[in-house]
Amino acid sequence: MGTKIITVGVILISALVYMYMARGKIPAPTPRVYSRADNRSMVEKVLPPEGITLTARWGNLGKQLITTGVIDGEKFEQLYSSRGGLTDEMKAMLGEENNGNIKITAENGAAILNLLWALGLGSKNEVLEAGPMTDPNYGGADQFASTGGWTLAQGKAMDHYSRHQFFSLTPEQQAMVERMSKNIYRPCCGNSTYFPDCNHGMAMLGFLELMASQGVSEAEMYEAALAVNSYWFPDTYLTIATYMKSKGTDWSEVNPQEMLGINYSSGSGYARIASQVTAPNSLQGGRSCGI
Repeated sequence: MGTKIITVGVILISALVYMYMARGKIPAPTPRVYSRADNRSMVEKVLPPEGITLTARWGNLGKQLITTGVIDGEKFEQLYSSRGGLTDEMKAMLGEENNGNIKITAENGAAILNLLWALGLGSKNEVLEAGPMTDPNYGGADQFASTGGWTLAQGKAMDHYSRHQFFSLTPEQQAMVERMSKNIYRPCCGNSTYFPDCNHGMAMLGFLELMASQGVSEAEMYEAALAVNSYWFPDTYLTIATYMKSKGTDWSEVNPQEMLGINYSSGSGYARIASQVTAPNSLQGGRSCGI
């Protein structure tokens, strides 16, 4: 008898709640709506407007890339002449000897991507020589966007593929590059940096080699890699930051290694995250897999 009374009571309460909601007396739950202030705050955390100074010195690598022919200086300048011309910063990175630490911003992110793409492509490394890029099942290393798509070299891109000794990594540094490259993904596809078949992957490989050669710690390398990926894929990481915030974790508190892994930064991982959150409208765009 007691059970019947409770059951009837639950039904009556549910019916009353439904009627009041229908009449507007009790507001139905609504999804979290982000205000302009929320959007601005999120963008400033993920993509600081002043940019981020990375833990990697550029030095004279631009001159080396031009001297070796990985970058044809005239082709590079012609490309950017249609984009407003090379900035003083880019001219320095291509021609000066003692450039300091790389600074990435929303404005120069695409140019930094191209410089690091050239660096990763031309730098002699076992990842390029013994990794998935040379798997015969794929038809050869020249079949990918990261190789066939690099049209700013002297001669063919494959003339420079893993050809130039820009770095002398110790066995420990090389092992770290390989270990990290297998855990750093990019949302434009499902591959890790260990399989750098597009420009983002090749650029990240070059960036990892550069940092490792300068003695940067693994933790700092992950932080810098997340910053770079964020400027290359702004909407992606704003979405991920929004998801993390919904879980109670501010972007300043995330684990960079985790964010760059397959569950967040791969194409499939990001799709899963994006399906669970309404991201801020950033209007930031993204970097294509071409020059």
